[in-house]
Amino acid sequence: MSTDATVTSKGQTTIPKKIRDSLQMKAGDRLTFTLMPDGVVLMRVKNRHILDVAGKLHKPGRKALPIEQLAR
Repeated sequence: MSTDATVTSKGQTTIPKKIRDSLQMKAGDRLTFTLMPDGVVLMRVKNRHILDVAGKLHKPGRKALPIEQLAR
C-alpha cells in the first residue's frame, strides 16, 4: 500500500486513514521511526500488548517449556 502525505511547517504530518485503519491505529498509539542506511524509514506502531501474542506459537500435543528455557 502506498499513499502520500504532506509535512507542515511545524514538521507534522497526518498518517493517511487507509494506513491507520490497516494498522489498527488509534489515538494515543506510539510510533517508532528507524532511519535505515539506504534512506528508507521504517515506522512501527506500538499498539500491541504482549498478551496479544500469547498462544500464537502453541502446537497441540507439544509440551510447554518453562520461561527459563525460552530465553536460550
